[in-house]
Amino acid sequence: MHRKTPSARPVGVLFASQQEWTSRSLASILGPQGYQVLRTYTCAQTLAHIRRAPPDAIIIDEELPDGDGHTLCRELYDEDLIAPSTPVFLVLSHAPTRRDRLAALRAGAWACVGDPLDAEELAAMLGVYVPAKLETDQARATGLVDESTGIYNARGLKRRAEELAAHAARSHSALSCVLLAADTESGTPPLALMRRIAAALRSTARQSDAIGRVGENAFAVVAVDTDAAQARCLAQRLAAAILAEPATVGAPIPTPMPFRVRAGFDGVPDFHTASIDPEELMLRATAALYRARSDSPEGWLQGYEEDGGSAG
Repeated sequence: MHRKTPSARPVGVLFASQQEWTSRSLASILGPQGYQVLRTYTCAQTLAHIRRAPPDAIIIDEELPDGDGHTLCRELYDEDLIAPSTPVFLVLSHAPTRRDRLAALRAGAWACVGDPLDAEELAAMLGVYVPAKLETDQARATGLVDESTGIYNARGLKRRAEELAAHAARSHSALSCVLLAADTESGTPPLALMRRIAAALRSTARQSDAIGRVGENAFAVVAVDTDAAQARCLAQRLAAAILAEPATVGAPIPTPMPFRVRAGFDGVPDFHTASIDPEELMLRATAALYRARSDSPEGWLQGYEEDGGSAG
């Protein structure tokens, strides 16, 4: 029974292979069913594509010009480039044997198929696996925790910030928000680096602080009983902890990944009398972070109400 992919957007299926004819055949069969077949030709191209835009399913040829499919499968998981719910298929040059299937499973592939590729069989497998992957994505998006780092996601942080703001308003307490970003030369930070930063924030912030990942490489800390001057000190402590963290927390970073920490903050001494809500407070910190990113390296830390000078 055909299962329609439950998605309003095209479902991306990445095919890593030099076989042009097979790619075209696959696209002609999967396209009308709501899939968008994307093509890469080497291991390097495949890794770069997935880092930039992770697909919903991946099909890998056993032999590629710069490597083999089994090694590529392992790299996807070793470097945390795909979610565990992403189906991966390995295409062999012959009918798969029991040994082939076991080798594929050990490399991380969900199944292996023979060449010539049976596109109809593959479409049937995608019709089973992809809807489950999309439902998992939806559950992750509507949850409160960032699955990759174990801290709040943007939605969870917003809810927790509202709770802290209500407490600060009742008790006439200070409230602040610090935003930090790790900017890499490549523009796309590895997941291992994001986990490293999350671990540093958890170990440095107070139990009462709310910590969340609010972007691909941006994190926010909402702190009660902390005004703007104290938020500056908090940002400095957090940045120092990020830079001091060991280079291997969670999955190792395969090659040295230089990065720069930028930070913006804002805070009010009495949230009860402040004419802002927690969302506005976070937007102010975001504006300060934007200025810190646009400034010289010496101005890595900026407050919302500062004139853009060095934050020493």
